[in-house]
Amino acid sequence: MSKSDRQEFERLGQEEKNLTFQSFSRADALSLGLTILDYSKKFSDPIAVEITINGLVVFRHFTDGSMADSEYWLERKRNSVELMGMSSLRFRSWLAVFGQTLKERLLNPQDYATFGGGFPLLLEGTGMIGSICVSGLPDDLEDHACIVESIRQMQQPS
Repeated sequence: MSKSDRQEFERLGQEEKNLTFQSFSRADALSLGLTILDYSKKFSDPIAVEITINGLVVFRHFTDGSMADSEYWLERKRNSVELMGMSSLRFRSWLAVFGQTLKERLLNPQDYATFGGGFPLLLEGTGMIGSICVSGLPDDLEDHACIVESIRQMQQPS
């Protein structure tokens, strides 16, 4: 474990804590999904977006040009978020901090992704109620940033 791995893990944990919702409805999922799609317009690459609440997909969209495997990537990122209760990017840091791999955790890499683009949907006083996943941007950190920046935008006072 390196000091930078630990710092990144802690930074991502604080980020999740800061991006907790006081309430979150299906209408909010639609609004967040559309905000993510709007944010993604600054990239030329197509994206896929999925938001779940309590195991139900309440928003899903694949922009023109999305590949069929985007659905597979959304599923892998969602699986990681649901299993670990943290972003898929933070899960990657968690593995680095503890010096482990998916295989060592007995997790099939075909079912779980340790790339940015999966984020827990956290409700204040309740905990995780779902997930927000993005796939398709050229760098997995951009997938992650697309979610984070969209939540920040949505949480800003009007």
